[in-house]
Amino acid sequence: MFGIIIGLALLMYLAYRGMSIIWIAPICAAIVALTGGLDLIYAYREAYMGGFVGFAKTWFPVFMLGAIFGKVMDDSGAARSVANWVTGKIGTKRAILAVVAGCAVLTYGGVSLFVVVFAMYPLALALFREANISRKLIPGAIALGSFTFTMTAIPGTPQIQNLIPIDYYGTTPTAAPIMGIVGALVMFGGGMLWLTRREKQLTAAGDVFVELKDKVVDVDASQLPSPILSTLPLLTVIILLNIFNQDIVIALTAGIVLALALNFNRIKNIVETINAGASGSVLAIINTSAAVGFGAVVRAVPGFDSLTALVMGIEGNPLISQAVAVNVLAGATGSASGGMGIALEALGDRFVQLSVTTGMPLEAFHRIASMSSGGLDTLPHNGAVLTLLAVTAMTHKDSYKDIFIVGCVVPILAVVVGIILATIGIM
Repeated sequence: MFGIIIGLALLMYLAYRGMSIIWIAPICAAIVALTGGLDLIYAYREAYMGGFVGFAKTWFPVFMLGAIFGKVMDDSGAARSVANWVTGKIGTKRAILAVVAGCAVLTYGGVSLFVVVFAMYPLALALFREANISRKLIPGAIALGSFTFTMTAIPGTPQIQNLIPIDYYGTTPTAAPIMGIVGALVMFGGGMLWLTRREKQLTAAGDVFVELKDKVVDVDASQLPSPILSTLPLLTVIILLNIFNQDIVIALTAGIVLALALNFNRIKNIVETINAGASGSVLAIINTSAAVGFGAVVRAVPGFDSLTALVMGIEGNPLISQAVAVNVLAGATGSASGGMGIALEALGDRFVQLSVTTGMPLEAFHRIASMSSGGLDTLPHNGAVLTLLAVTAMTHKDSYKDIFIVGCVVPILAVVVGIILATIGIM
């Protein structure tokens, strides 16, 4: 068990230092294997690669299609059109709310988080400039709209963090809708309260918008596609997934086809766009699979039984055990999907058994697993956090405090509220 803790701590430290999880995960897994008495070759070829390949086999189509969908929406200007329409309706007087809402619409429609960051930054920059709000708050606003309630809480979201529990619990994307909606309100409300308070503090201190040499290309809104037509691919994904109960692969494929059909003349090179989306998905799936492979080695060593007993021995509601396991592993790997994948692969069967013995519905386990994955994953070494700061030209010192509050502290509070609701039978 000590070796597992050392392996997890090293994985977190090396990831925080900027080292790729693709190669540090097997090294950290080797430490776990050695201290656990496993043969290294067996641990790598069977346990590590078994977990790695198993996750990739199940989820690569979703990662690839999601990335292609996002790239098509981005290159065609459709994502920018929807975001521009949303932010325009809300206006510069509510610049922070406009940015959060724009991000939320895109992510709930199935556009990947990374694409949303690139699509929303130019709009956020313009809104914050006009409202004279410190650009230090831009990362926090984008994080709140992209990394929180639309990623894990709102029922029916096509983001991967809401889909992974389906394989383990046999649930649907709309599992525990009341818990999800209340959790989303907590995340949104808490995040907005924090960012609004921070805006007042910074403005009072004289910290307002400052021009930097941003490499942002201004886009003529009149040249963008119709926002109404641009929302159709997003709605197609949501409707097929949740109303017609189609597989996410079918829903995303339909969204891609419709987006291409509506914007055929707006994409300079369709093949290049699809190639770029497909290529971008490879790194994402390999990163997550590497984290799951590490978890497979952890599961294979004898010390895992002790760790399981520790987690499962938490007194009270079994949802608390699941929330702790998912949060800790998401934090260790710096990945919401990776941490949840490890936790459910290792403990999913046990939670199903606990559902039977305690009478707690699997839908509640699904929603808490999904919401928990979006808590401690937002530590400084998280890939989405690093990308967000790089794109917005901010540093951890400038903006990470806000990202941490809206993307970590408030979502954990929402999980607590969700567990309370499940306990009193409101789901």
